[in-house]
Amino acid sequence: MVANVVYARLPEPGAVHVPHSPDRPESRLRLADLAHRFGLLGAWLAVIALFGALVPETFLTWTNLQTILGSQSVLIIVTLGLVISLTAGELDLSVAGVLTLCVVVIAKLNVLAGVPIGLAVAAAIGVGLVVGAVNAFLVVKVGIESIIVTLGMGTLLVGISFAIEESQVGGISQVLVDAARTQVLGIQLGFYYGLLLTALVWYVYSFTPLGRYIYFVGAGREVARLAGVPVERIRAGALIASSVFAAVGGIILAGLLGATDPNVGSSFLLPAFAGAFLGATVFTPGRFNPWGSFIAVYFLVTGITGLQLLGLSGWIEQVFYGGSLVLAVTLSRLVGRRQARLDVSFQQES
Repeated sequence: MVANVVYARLPEPGAVHVPHSPDRPESRLRLADLAHRFGLLGAWLAVIALFGALVPETFLTWTNLQTILGSQSVLIIVTLGLVISLTAGELDLSVAGVLTLCVVVIAKLNVLAGVPIGLAVAAAIGVGLVVGAVNAFLVVKVGIESIIVTLGMGTLLVGISFAIEESQVGGISQVLVDAARTQVLGIQLGFYYGLLLTALVWYVYSFTPLGRYIYFVGAGREVARLAGVPVERIRAGALIASSVFAAVGGIILAGLLGATDPNVGSSFLLPAFAGAFLGATVFTPGRFNPWGSFIAVYFLVTGITGLQLLGLSGWIEQVFYGGSLVLAVTLSRLVGRRQARLDVSFQQES
């Protein structure tokens, strides 16, 4: 089980109960709580203001905004998959391998074998389902730690991708290219796919028993099992969902690139984890949540874009994402512990 973020406020099946005392009504949250819930939004605005002042002629432009919004759709989708597995207490390091293999499979089938793009896309979804099912079997049924299984699986999938096609392949069906690149209000459709999936995951987390059960399992498997939650099925489903989301990201990426490259997926793993953990510090501090991850991804890319416009290129992306991941994990732990202490004090006062 992954060392998870502390989930301080456990929702009961069918209802969400947040303990509070009379001197802390929900309508009058303390300034400290607002800072914890929305601090990342404030930091994002500060970053925008900073780079807007330093390079206004290039940063504060509609073209730059289009680039920022449209360039992160694949990362958003992969991060959402990680959010699901992390919430359930499982660490999935195979998502980059799944994404890579799906891109290669689409190009191999559609370009080299002449398979219709619809069947190639279905095959990519099948890859995600199969990989997720294998991960789930080894982790849930066999009992191997998820970090070991998914690390090995990710490496295996990258090797298979190179075995299928070592070189770049172009000429992917224009249907898929248009589905990813067509612009609405000047922004590529990929952005709207990411936005839609974020809203979908948020709905499941906030308004369905399944979402609350996932939180239960991540907070404590034994307690969840005693409460009647199907722990094994939730864990297995979370790992399968993580792989399927990575497969969807691979499909979108194939459309955006119009080609394939077996090296393409490795650059998504670290940013996805940084976005997931940093997202756990906003909106519902201490919990992995989809909207927090959505904001975190765009916060990170805004910072990278600003630094690149200042002339820092090449190494800055690795440094920024690596440092952000360490900081994000640290902050999520600290915020989670603070929230747990607050909830204990509320319970004692009530």
